[in-house]
Amino acid sequence: MNKLIRLYHQIGSPPSFYQISGYFLKPLLSLAIVLFVYGLIDGLFFAPEDYQQKDAYRIMFVHVPSAWMSMFIYALMGLAALITFVWRIKVAEAVMMASAPIGAAFTVITLITGMLWGKPMWGTYWDWDARMTSELILLFLYIGVMAMYSAFDDDPRKAARLTALVVIIGLVNLPVIHYSVYWWSSIHQGSSVKIIGTSGIKDWDMLRPLLVMALATKFYYGYSMLHRARSYLLKTEYKKQWVHLILGLHETKEKTNE
Repeated sequence: MNKLIRLYHQIGSPPSFYQISGYFLKPLLSLAIVLFVYGLIDGLFFAPEDYQQKDAYRIMFVHVPSAWMSMFIYALMGLAALITFVWRIKVAEAVMMASAPIGAAFTVITLITGMLWGKPMWGTYWDWDARMTSELILLFLYIGVMAMYSAFDDDPRKAARLTALVVIIGLVNLPVIHYSVYWWSSIHQGSSVKIIGTSGIKDWDMLRPLLVMALATKFYYGYSMLHRARSYLLKTEYKKQWVHLILGLHETKEKTNE
């Protein structure tokens, strides 16, 4: 128990977080690239053709993992926001703000690929369906989070607390996105993959690239979030001694390389 408490305090400390997270950047990026390449090749060229949707279904290998990530990232932001709002831990604040642009990007990809998928399947790029509309609201939430923080950029701590409150309120949209196809009449299909129960995709050759792409997006998020969080900490902690030591070390290495 003491080791867990010690680890918690180490990760919650900006200097320790910066140092520890640095060890994970290259492995996470390498895994993300390898899995992205494998998943795309497997899904686009080797997965069998769907008997109803034909080759048009292959866009799901990008659309579905992106949709999962758009909600997964916001859920993690919600946890980080709660820690930020209650305990004011700087690392949680960094994770929250570093995640926002990544989540927004995955949401944009979800909406665009969904529109491209919708045209041949439903005959229209966009319909004010509950799932589509709630996903669009999620994009506005991401944009609102980033805008809220920027509005109080001169006072980072106040900005973080107000932004955390917006994130926490926005969590109500996640169950709406997930259950919208069951609560309202929807042209959008239900979940393709279920942790509990029977999945809609039973062919392993179709399911495999989808799961690989899901892992690839997770590893990419881990890499991008840690990279952005480290930059965020350097920017907001620039007056602290540990930041000057790190920047001084980087300058020394650059001079040595020259």
